[in-house]
Amino acid sequence: MNDSQILSTFQDLPPQPASGRGEHALVFDACHVGVILRAVLFVVAVVAVGAMFGTASLLDWLARTSIVTGGALPATLAWLIAGCSLKKPLARQRLGVQVAAGVGLGALAGLYGCGLLALAGFADPAPWLASASAGALLAGMLVAALVWRVKGRTPAATMARLTELQSRIRPHFLFNTLNTAIALVREEPERAESILEDLAELFRHALAEQGASATLTQEIALARHYLQIEQARFGERLRVQWQLDDAAGSATLPPLLLQPLVENAVKHGVEPSDTGAEIRISTERRGTMAVIKVTNTVPAGQGPRGHGLALANVRERLGLLHDLQGTFRTALVDGLYQVRIEVPLPHEGGAP
Repeated sequence: MNDSQILSTFQDLPPQPASGRGEHALVFDACHVGVILRAVLFVVAVVAVGAMFGTASLLDWLARTSIVTGGALPATLAWLIAGCSLKKPLARQRLGVQVAAGVGLGALAGLYGCGLLALAGFADPAPWLASASAGALLAGMLVAALVWRVKGRTPAATMARLTELQSRIRPHFLFNTLNTAIALVREEPERAESILEDLAELFRHALAEQGASATLTQEIALARHYLQIEQARFGERLRVQWQLDDAAGSATLPPLLLQPLVENAVKHGVEPSDTGAEIRISTERRGTMAVIKVTNTVPAGQGPRGHGLALANVRERLGLLHDLQGTFRTALVDGLYQVRIEVPLPHEGGAP
């Protein structure tokens, strides 16, 4: 069973709202794919509803909607491009300044759309004031939605943070690690010391106050510490393969995202099997995306696994960070279980 066969069975999980690095930056984050899609759909919907007024038939409504959309859609894209270009300077401003900038750009975008319709001969005389007012109003509504999104995201982010803290290190894992180290103290003191150092590194990351994101390279290093500890416990029963692409290392993930996935692979692949299991961790850059896969063999006769808290937590936190740009999928096919994550790579010289 290869990755392409596993991939054919994946089912996309529903997208989750996004998280970010700071309230100001997120309020006017017009660079985000999720924001762009929602803004375009919102404006098109408003235009379609507005075109219903004064139309006598379905064909008349379709014609009027098409004409107005021809000006509104480029104006919306111009507003988004301008907002994205000004993201960094606006992120340093107060919320009121960001809202004012968004509304002002909306008025200019409305004038731009009106100008396009006038040049095409569909607006004579051109309703400049009405277009500027409509652009400012729609932009104000979009910015208000972004503000609401930031405030509404806070409880979800808090809950995800609490869940993350609860699922970081299982008590049984700590107990087994200490027992393994104690058993090796007399016969292999250097190995016991190495295990305790790996455990200390895990705890240092788990108990430290985490930022909004970590790089894939950092997450890989932490997963290595965890697997080195488990290797001491399971010996030859745990067989690990690494297939890493350095070009994907700059991708951002929620802190401590990869280690729980690897831990689940050990728990559901290695622990139940007398012969152990193979775990393969691979990363790859594909265009502007980083693809992370954690694959493990599953003992014969076992069905879908009840990961529950761990995978739900991973899915939630990935959605909070990357919104529609991040995907999280799982599949169990012919004795192989795979978790596949895709996240955007940061632009050169900037954040994604």
